[in-house]
Amino acid sequence: MAVEWRPVRQSRTHELVLESIEERVLAGELKAGDRLPPERELAPVLGVSRSALREALRVLETIGVLVAQAGRGPDAGARIVRNPDDALGRLLRLHFALGSYCLEDVLEARVTLERSSFEAAAERVAAGDSDDARAAGLDEAASGLDAAAELVARMGAPDVGVQEFNDLDTRFHVQIARSSGNALTSTLTSAVRESVRPLILRALEAAEDWPATAAALNAEHAELLRLVRAGDGTRAADLVEQHIRGLHGTLVEERAPEE
Repeated sequence: MAVEWRPVRQSRTHELVLESIEERVLAGELKAGDRLPPERELAPVLGVSRSALREALRVLETIGVLVAQAGRGPDAGARIVRNPDDALGRLLRLHFALGSYCLEDVLEARVTLERSSFEAAAERVAAGDSDDARAAGLDEAASGLDAAAELVARMGAPDVGVQEFNDLDTRFHVQIARSSGNALTSTLTSAVRESVRPLILRALEAAEDWPATAAALNAEHAELLRLVRAGDGTRAADLVEQHIRGLHGTLVEERAPEE
């Protein structure tokens, strides 16, 4: 009987290290906040060189799973973290720039995510009068809306520049997503909004009348916040869709001939 040969799996050493760490995370053996053993201890246990281990750790740091602190002492070494916002935003920006996602797909993703987050944030406010709601952490949601109000106030300042406005605008939408109580929605909203930040900035810079543009956009921000605080999730969801399709939708139309 002929022997059936199959190609063997080839991997670079650091990829095997990544798989080993991932397996332990998925098995619950490694959790957020846990520290990895020092390189001098972990490398021989895994049977790899310290350079291969460092390469794997750099990959994990890039994707927001791990943070490495150089030096000595209790804070030194690599620690598992749970803060993917920046990493996801960076990856989405790169993939968007490379054409992995078209601008229209990003627009529709924003609409879906933010309709959900604004409606959920409003529903939390509407439920906030009960003892059970307060016990569920809705006081924290209210403080999040206070933070959103401060962002709206700053966006309405006469001296606010285009870049600062764009930064505050991003933070406002992410803050409402956080107030929805859904951490994944918040992370995805942050990543998607960050992915189009440069394009939106250029669109704002191209506005013929910047003060009027800023005032119009921020009037919508103020109304969105009012609707959320009033617990009117349906109208808040409708308005945020209109708000996103306004400026972001214009970018889609402008890019359509190029695509």
